[in-house]
Amino acid sequence: MKLLTTVLALLGLAIGSQTLAQTYPSSPITLVVPFAAGSGTDAVARVIAQKLSDRLRQQVVVDNKPGASAQIGAVFVARAKPDGYTLFMTTNTSHSANPSLFQNLKYDPIKDFTPIVRTGELPFALVVANHLPIKSMKELIDYAKANPGKLSYATPNSTSLVASETLKRMAAVNMVGVPYKSSPQAMTDVVGGQIELYVTDFGSGLAMIKADKVRALAVTPANGSKILPNIPAVAQTLPGFDLTSWNGIFGPAGLPKPIVDRISTEVIAILAEKEVQDRLAVVGFEVMPSASPEVFEKYVADQLTLWTRLIKQAGIKPE
Repeated sequence: MKLLTTVLALLGLAIGSQTLAQTYPSSPITLVVPFAAGSGTDAVARVIAQKLSDRLRQQVVVDNKPGASAQIGAVFVARAKPDGYTLFMTTNTSHSANPSLFQNLKYDPIKDFTPIVRTGELPFALVVANHLPIKSMKELIDYAKANPGKLSYATPNSTSLVASETLKRMAAVNMVGVPYKSSPQAMTDVVGGQIELYVTDFGSGLAMIKADKVRALAVTPANGSKILPNIPAVAQTLPGFDLTSWNGIFGPAGLPKPIVDRISTEVIAILAEKEVQDRLAVVGFEVMPSASPEVFEKYVADQLTLWTRLIKQAGIKPE
């Protein structure tokens, strides 16, 4: 009797999963972005949301919940019902860096979320205000050493913070960090000359770089960037420097597997479209989808380990 009960329960679960996969979605979906409108992640989210709306035949609405280094958006999604109608497009800020940057984090990046699909990477570039007499990484380091404490750098997100602090440590220079709530505002102040230095994501910085509103000295990935092929890597001046920002979609913990697989499959198909790749390249995004939710889950865990080590090495103390 116990065996029969178990078999019937499993059969009911399988039928329920099939029904769920067939009926989802039956109402609009909210895609939460924990950064401001105009940021790199926001730009990627809007491209994918538009295409996902078409494929799912339900509206996918981007909901920006910026602030507290992505914590506001992360907590909102972690507490949402795991029914597939609240999704989360985020980055290493919330899931790799924050656990080492904040003492009282109100969410667990592993336990409170269901990894669905990695979408790709958003490289960063080190830029300086045009009024500075600096045109290379070497000149930046020499200038910083000759003017200790006089250069300021913007830190609107964890990647900018960790990259800047790692640069300071490796180059042995003294510069002053200035926290910002959003990437667009940080870039505005670099263009205006209020801030001298900024490690910017391509999403909010690429247009300004190409318009010569700021001067790009280097890109943060050690292997360079296909989008800015003429800009050298930081690693050419500081060997071993290698840092980029990953991007992916999650749901709350407990998201049913049929929904996870459906969204993953649809997003991977979207990212395979040439039109989508071209649109994302304009905002500096490099498409690199995960092969499966399980692969993405392992990647998230590995990145948490990596960023924990990077932050410790940089000597950054948690708030």
